[in-house]
Amino acid sequence: TMRTMSNRAEIVQEMRAKGFCLIAPAQLDAVTGIAPTSLDPLRASWDALPRDAYLRDGGRYRSRRHASYVQTPGASALADVPHRAHWQPLDYNALHGGIERWFEPVTPEIAGNDTWRQFILRVGELCAGTLAAPPERWYIEAHQFRIDTAEGIGRPTPEGAHRDGVDFVAVVLVNRRGVKGGESRVFDAHGPSGVRFTLTEPW
Repeated sequence: TMRTMSNRAEIVQEMRAKGFCLIAPAQLDAVTGIAPTSLDPLRASWDALPRDAYLRDGGRYRSRRHASYVQTPGASALADVPHRAHWQPLDYNALHGGIERWFEPVTPEIAGNDTWRQFILRVGELCAGTLAAPPERWYIEAHQFRIDTAEGIGRPTPEGAHRDGVDFVAVVLVNRRGVKGGESRVFDAHGPSGVRFTLTEPW
């Protein structure tokens, strides 16, 4: 069974023990210092994402934008880096690995939004807190996704079970409209065990 964490110490303990955790929207403020209502003004930007032009199954069900940052532990702000391609090796992503995917950058309105930047920074700090010796800097990619089920199926991850080839991943639900299902699955990379849950509430 999955249970949601209620404070930062519990989350760090859960991530160290299991490798993941689930944070309820009601706990977001306590964990990141950012209330869900502060994130709500960002929501409209997900309605204007360009189609993902790199879906190798030919689908038109995924739209996205992309940004890259550097975070130095203890710094009060993210550092911007020039827009770059999203790349994964084939051994992590058999369907979309091995190619440079030049997704459209996040809009200037999002890139310069203080709440967006502080949210990413706080999540990075939370992840760093799970490590005995955090690195000198984090290289961060932030993706805005929208999955459309109008053609009968939405496939957030057409690759199926895969690894992103990074140290940490945060998945945040922005909204659900007219969607059935949408189950998330987290697998153990070294065995068959895992968990299933469905994100139903924004943030």
